[in-house]
This record gives sequence, C-alpha cells and structure tokens, in this order.
Amino acid sequence: MRMASFSAAALASLTLMALAAPASAADVVRIGVLTDMTGVLSDTLGMGSVEGARIAVEEFGGVVLGKKIEVVHADHQNKADIGANITRKWIDTEGVGAILDLGNSAVAIAVQNIVRDKNRVSIATGAASSELTNKYCNPNSFHWGYDTYQTAWAATVPLVKSGGDSWFFITADYAYGHGLENDTRKAVEAAGGKVLGSVRHPPNNMDFSSYLLQAQASKAKVIGLATAVGDLQNVIKQGVEFKTFNDRTRMAAMPLLLVDVHAVGLKAMQGAVISSVFYWDADENSRAFARKFSARMGGRPPTEAQAMTYSAVLHYLKAMKAAGTEDSAAVIAKMRSLPVEDAVTQGKARVREDGRVMRDIWLVRVKKPEESTKLWDYFRLLEPIKAENAFRPPDQSECALLKK
Repeated sequence: MRMASFSAAALASLTLMALAAPASAADVVRIGVLTDMTGVLSDTLGMGSVEGARIAVEEFGGVVLGKKIEVVHADHQNKADIGANITRKWIDTEGVGAILDLGNSAVAIAVQNIVRDKNRVSIATGAASSELTNKYCNPNSFHWGYDTYQTAWAATVPLVKSGGDSWFFITADYAYGHGLENDTRKAVEAAGGKVLGSVRHPPNNMDFSSYLLQAQASKAKVIGLATAVGDLQNVIKQGVEFKTFNDRTRMAAMPLLLVDVHAVGLKAMQGAVISSVFYWDADENSRAFARKFSARMGGRPPTEAQAMTYSAVLHYLKAMKAAGTEDSAAVIAKMRSLPVEDAVTQGKARVREDGRVMRDIWLVRVKKPEESTKLWDYFRLLEPIKAENAFRPPDQSECALLKK
C-alpha cells in the first residue's frame, strides 16, 4: 500500500511539474535578437532589429515545421559578460536556436564561442569586426552585413590615391574600433600611404576635443574615424565645430551609416563617399520593405543592420524548412547551400565556408542638401561593388574553414 501511494504521489508530482513548465523547444521555434536597446548603438540597432526579425517571420508565414515561430529579444548593454549570460539562458532554458544582431563585436565574439560549444547558431547582423569570420570563425557562426574589411577598403584606396596619403586615427577602444583601424591601416599602406599615429577613446564619449587636437597636431592629411554611431556622430560634430576638418585635413568616416548622416546633417557630410550593404531607396524591392518597416517604426526607414536582421531570419527559416528539422548541423548545411534571396539583397548572395555572406554592395556618395528631396533621402548610388571586391579574399584569411 505504501509503495502504491508513493508511486501515485510521484506520478502526480511529475504531472504538475510538466503542466507548470513553460512552452518548450518542442512546441515553439525561438529566435533571439540580442542587441543594444539603450546605448551608443541603439539608434541603428535596437527595436528596429527586432521589428526586422518580426517582419521576416510574418512573411515566412509564422510557422515552420508545424511550430509557431517566436522572436525574443534582450539588451546586452554592450557588455560581453551580459551578452554571454543571456545567450546561455536562452539556449539552456528557453530553447533559442539562433541568436542575431549582436551589435557589439566583443559580445559577438563571446556569443560565437558559446553557440559553437552548444551547437546553436549565431548570425552577426549588427556587429562589424571582420575578425568574426577570420580569427574567430567557427562552423556555427555567420556574418550577414557590413564588416570592417569592407568599410576600410572600399573607399580608402581611392582617397589615398587622390592625395590623402598620410593618416591619423581616432579609434574606439574596443574590438570593433581596433579591427576597423587595423583593416584601414592595411588599406592605406597597400595604396602607398602611411599612418602617422592614433589615439583611442572610451565608448559613449562626449568630449572629443583632446583627441581632435592630437589628430590635428599630427599634420596628417586625413583623420580616420574608427568609431561608430553615437561616438562617430559626436566626433564629426565637434570636428566640424572646431574646424578640424577642412580643405587641408580631410575626414574619413569609414563606417558612416544612414543614421549618422541624419544625426550630423547633410551640410557637414555632403560629398562623403562610403560603401553600404543596404540603402532603403536603392530599388523597388528595398522601397517596399522600407514602407512596411517604417509603418511600424514611426516613419523611419530601416538601417543597414535592421535590414540585415530581416534577411538573416528569413534565410534561417528557409534553411530550417528545407532541412526538415531544427537540428543545427542540418540547418547550417542548408544555410550554406541555399542562395540568399530577399527584398534587401541585390540579386542572389551566397554564404561562404567561413560564414561570410558574399553579397554585392553599393558605393554611395552623401548628397548635397539641395539634392535631397525628402527626409532620409541622403545617399546617391554611384556603382555596385561585387562581393569578391568588397570582402576579405580567402587567401588573406586565417579561418581554417576556408582551407578545407
């Protein structure tokens, strides 16, 4: 009798535990957007990245393999330890299979290490260090949008050859800034220029006066700004105010994004030539996506990173459907074999063995104020840049996945 009572009690307890448990990975396919919600990168990432992911899920139909698709999101606060803790929790207790955006490159590196060990997927759509598919490459991680190699090389070589042959860098003191300065140094030197020095600033910096004075004192013809979004906007504004940038000392804002031009203004940025992985007004497909996105985001068009999050989520879901399983290895294999086709990608792109998406991009020039006809009408497309000319060639990579 005692044994029977115990067995019945144990069975009842297990049943209650099962009923109390949250929906498991067996019930829902979860995708995580790990981003900067409130910090220096939030203007180009944040809730816009979450909405990009949600649009992709809706376009896909909201269901894959008979399961509802759910997008979860969190703020990593630009701290690698916080990003790592969220990633572990998502994977271990919430069944998240893919983690996107990442934004901060140090966070992206930490997440890539975790998904490799736990056999999940990470897709950098907002992080930019080219080391993600070079030094830190692994089979479970992908780089979907811009990177420091692309932003460094596409416009730097023409600038050097047009007379800007001596450089000084103002660099963000974290992984992204270091990577961008390193890639740009190589581009400058390969084009016959020289680097006179550099200075590094902390993130979320408000006063760039001392850094600008050091750059000015170097007598360099070009001041390279190896920093991003809020910090980039601040250093440009202060450089214009202090008249640091002029006919003799040119500014090279390699990672300039649409939101930076919006924040600083066309008058200060007119004529800047950069490369871009996405522009909302490039063609009818990008405009259609922008209309759908801006209706949710108070009239703002999608940024480069937000468009890439949309693209990556859609491709991940297509790969899962084609694989017929949530198993990471099978999904990853399909991600590598299927072409990348969506509203924000020129033609067809492909995923290289190191996880780098090989997509054609644009060389663009920032418009003069009188050329702009409406809000956010800031870029003039100059010419397409083929993927093989935009991203690091395999023979320059140390990624073992490209050696196979």
